Amino acid sequence: FSDWDDIPPSSALEVISEEEAVQIIAEPLLPIQSSTLRDYVDHSETLAKLVHLGVDLSQVEKRQKAGQLLLTLDFEKDVKKILLFLKDVGIEDNQLGPFLTKNPYILGEDLEALETRVAYLKSKKFGKSEIAQMISRAPYLLLFSVERLDNRLGFFKNELGLSVKKTKDLVIRLPRLLTGKIEPVKENLQVCQIELGFQRNEIQQIVCKTPKILTASKKRLKQTFDYLHNIMGIPHHMLTRFPQVFNSKLLRIRERHMFLAFLGRAQYDPAQPSYISLDQLVSLPDEVFCTEIAKASMQDFENFLKTL
Repeated sequence: FSDWDDIPPSSALEVISEEEAVQIIAEPLLPIQSSTLRDYVDHSETLAKLVHLGVDLSQVEKRQKAGQLLLTLDFEKDVKKILLFLKDVGIEDNQLGPFLTKNPYILGEDLEALETRVAYLKSKKFGKSEIAQMISRAPYLLLFSVERLDNRLGFFKNELGLSVKKTKDLVIRLPRLLTGKIEPVKENLQVCQIELGFQRNEIQQIVCKTPKILTASKKRLKQTFDYLHNIMGIPHHMLTRFPQVFNSKLLRIRERHMFLAFLGRAQYDPAQPSYISLDQLVSLPDEVFCTEIAKASMQDFENFLKTL
């Protein structure tokens, strides 16, 4: 829809004053209605500069109300100070574009509020490089109030019975824990305790070694545990020592275990001479797994997989 359709085109011979000519050049019409931010780039200094920084507008416009926000911002007045703040916090120049693509909303935040949140993290003894790392890995972190950040840190400290240092290490490694929903985390802790039967001190160790367990799919956790514990016979204390096994694809664990069982090499008891650690089982590339652990060739392994 547009009102412009009703105006006859002006004749090429029509004489116009110099002021009018300047206006025509200086004021390109904003597209009346556009589904894409790209159409506005020529008319918006802010968008043009953000594109120059490496912001991907096609991703930004998928985020609710982010496009409208950017169109209302003035680069010199609103955006520049946030960019300087982000650089000061430790976001590198080449990270600014990707960061703002993920979190364009920060450009509409109050600078003082952002500074207060960073000051809070510093007061909790997070170092400058740790804060930079957390912000770049969890881009929404600074959108949350000090109260929220404080409640979250308190939750992990109390719920898991961790020391201040271990709580800090946990959120440095997985800063999404401060920004994501808390319900799935509570559910996973319950699953570990009630359904999988881990003791509280074991859960502490597991989470500190492999924080991702707190946000993993419950179904996958249960299936992986079931296979490791009930089929491979791995006891709880061994799973506590090698919790990274829960990050592995179940298919990979199953294929490798079955191959070892077929060869008579599936020995996961450290007291036995031919012991294979869970870490070796899941983390080695296929070639190394075959030659060093299974003592077989890749061809043997591939042939075996075809029989499954």
